Amino acid sequence: MRRHMLSFIALLVFATTAVAHADDGHAHHLACSYASDYDMQVKPNGIAFTREHGDPGDVFIHDGALRVDGRPVAVSAADAARLRDYEHEVRDLLPAVAGIARDGVDIGYAALTTVVATLADHGDEQAHLLHELRDRHDEAARRIDETLGQGKWEVGEERDLFGNDLQKTVTDLVGNVTGDIVKDALSGDSTRLASLQARTDALDASIDKAVNAPAEKLGQRAEALCPRFTHLQQLQQQFQFRLPDGQRLQLIRFNMDRTDKASYAQR
Repeated sequence: MRRHMLSFIALLVFATTAVAHADDGHAHHLACSYASDYDMQVKPNGIAFTREHGDPGDVFIHDGALRVDGRPVAVSAADAARLRDYEHEVRDLLPAVAGIARDGVDIGYAALTTVVATLADHGDEQAHLLHELRDRHDEAARRIDETLGQGKWEVGEERDLFGNDLQKTVTDLVGNVTGDIVKDALSGDSTRLASLQARTDALDASIDKAVNAPAEKLGQRAEALCPRFTHLQQLQQQFQFRLPDGQRLQLIRFNMDRTDKASYAQR
């Protein structure tokens, strides 16, 4: 029984933390991590990068032309080609990122649905929880479709989609499902205990089918995007023009955690 309870807890940890990064709930670890201080909007006539704090606050790229804070920036032919490449890469990346985000949400809610369907033993409560999960799942998918699906992304949006919202869902789920599990475990009723044992025995197999294998495949898809983000970073480093403060334009940046830094230092 203790092993299955630990499996249940591990699943909840996966659901609350892993979906945002596609596969952090497993040993597989993304080799790249990129972030941006800018909100982004992909438009037919170009790509806009905006932020409230920091300079520049407004960057617009289209067909090799560049505007920074509303002013055209003169660029060389080589930089114009790099800017076209940058715009093309971003336009191609966004649908791929949106697809991974949608599938990540699907996997997270599949995990929670599997827990409820397997462990909730009371019909009415199970039906209520499953209905609530469907509603929250639909809302998360809708938000992805209205943001990434429409070519826009705001800084911090991922924390709501994959952190705060899912955390609240898991908290509500724990309060309902674990209460029943504890009651069954402490009841002393051999029939209820046998039923609980059978449900927890089935959980591992159910989770493997609904979550683990799809999450591993999703992680591989996310991993495949790393070279494309690296390409954007390389283009930024190759820009010959400079901003008014003398710096290169940097719309995305590479993040290194402690493991990344140690690995990089050994190269």
